[in-house]
Amino acid sequence: MTKLTELYEARVRAGRLEPDPAQRAVLPAMDRLLRDLAHQPPAPAPVKSGWLGKLMGGGAAAAPAPAVKGLYLWGGVGRGKSMLMDLILEAAPLTQKRRVHFHEFMQEIQTALEGVRKSGQQDAVRPVALAVAQQVRLLCFDEMQITDIADAMIVGRLFQILFEQGVTVVTTSNRVPEDLYKNGLNRQLFLPFIALLRERMDVVELASQTDHRQDRTEGGQVWFSPADALAREQMDRLWQDETAGQTPVPLVMEIKGRKVELPQHVGRAARASFWDLCGKPLGPADYLALAQAVDVLFLDGVPRLTQSNYNEAKRFVTLIDALYEAHVRLIASGADDPERLYAEGEGAFEFERTASRLREMRDAGWGKPAT
Repeated sequence: MTKLTELYEARVRAGRLEPDPAQRAVLPAMDRLLRDLAHQPPAPAPVKSGWLGKLMGGGAAAAPAPAVKGLYLWGGVGRGKSMLMDLILEAAPLTQKRRVHFHEFMQEIQTALEGVRKSGQQDAVRPVALAVAQQVRLLCFDEMQITDIADAMIVGRLFQILFEQGVTVVTTSNRVPEDLYKNGLNRQLFLPFIALLRERMDVVELASQTDHRQDRTEGGQVWFSPADALAREQMDRLWQDETAGQTPVPLVMEIKGRKVELPQHVGRAARASFWDLCGKPLGPADYLALAQAVDVLFLDGVPRLTQSNYNEAKRFVTLIDALYEAHVRLIASGADDPERLYAEGEGAFEFERTASRLREMRDAGWGKPAT
């Protein structure tokens, strides 16, 4: 059985990882997880039938196997949480495993719930959870954060059923569990979920002082500030280069019966203003679809983010999450550098992760792989 400690040290020796004492400190908890997974009885093969299978590709529920205690890895941005989770995924002795951004997963769940409710079933969560459990034994979530009341009201029961069905969960987060859905509406109904996480997962802090994203080699300039006439001129020049001077046309995407439009579109490149994408009531499904539709996004005029435009700021965070996960190249202009866009007020803490991701997305090698 592969030990995470050995895998980590091998990559340090090969120069693929920078050694970090805080990362080394959490490796024993990861080794425990792999050891327990190696001794977990295999799950019965799924039966592929019925519409429930559409969620994850399978169908009827199988008998549950004993659950393995999961891992909740939390800490500051850029500390290596996602990298360590990816090592777990790589080394886990399972075939039924999946890595997914938490936003994307919850969007899938909400879509599946809509389908169940249309069938007239009173309990919509259980069949959806069973469909997930039928296909995966290990679920790895990147960036667990809960800000949507619709998600907050179902995650407790959803995860309870997943755990009962023997699904092991590994997740990263910038927040300790007690700070999830902080100050959210009807938060008292959410508190049992926090207790469930504490019961069914090892909660481990990655207390590194190093933001590893800061050390990446930047490519050509992709963030222009302030967003003035000079920035517009530079963005226009890059847009002309990217599109070879072709005349752009709007890109209209139909998502759940709604139309989302990007004003300018040539091939796999698109251009829009901050207000086109964040000033309208768009959500995770819209941004995920956008990230799948383009390889390069030009975004004009990101303003300073404050309490006065809090909803727009939240949408911007969700947009960057979707672009980051899909490795979309972002070329943007803003009122200031990302680290200073959201200096204070509600939402500033969460924005630290967004600023760190924007910094990483400046890397010379950033972008979708060639196909």
